Amino acid sequence: MARNKGLSFYRRKKKINNAIIREIFNWFFGIFASVFLALVGVYFFGMSVNVVGISMEDTLYNAQKILVNRFIYIVTSPKKNDCVVFLPKGNENTHYYVKRVVGVPGDTLLISDGVLYVNGEASDLYENGISDPGILSVEMTLKSGEYFCIGDNPDNSEDSRSANIGVIKDEYLVGKAWFKFKCPHGKAGFID
Repeated sequence: MARNKGLSFYRRKKKINNAIIREIFNWFFGIFASVFLALVGVYFFGMSVNVVGISMEDTLYNAQKILVNRFIYIVTSPKKNDCVVFLPKGNENTHYYVKRVVGVPGDTLLISDGVLYVNGEASDLYENGISDPGILSVEMTLKSGEYFCIGDNPDNSEDSRSANIGVIKDEYLVGKAWFKFKCPHGKAGFID
């Protein structure tokens, strides 16, 4: 006897397979986590800027692209010899400056006879001397949240010695320069 294919009020319930739901959730979570981590990584470690000028030669060269770690100075403070990126006096209408930290809060600085003195001791950073002491012709003590930065090529550098730049305050710091790309004059690698 043939079964009637007419209307039926008894529908079979479709069973939802928990394994498939779990697999779909895992895929969405994995994609979301990957995108989130990529965005965080790019924001904190992937900001790139170009070096402007010859003030950081022989460490960095004009037009060389560098990566900036914007996260590090949220959790720690700049240290001596860090290569930092900043906007002078917070001016967002200028290019990013890349210089080396030579003085941190509490340090007393002076340039006399071409020698940089930090807390009364001669620094060995500038073996060829510094011809223009700028505002460091008079001894200066850095206050809390202030840093003094000079380029690695000090005779061709506009830096904290200039009155129009002066000391670099915490809020002007963009981050630490940590990686340099290959350029015609220099190799790629981590920045000392």
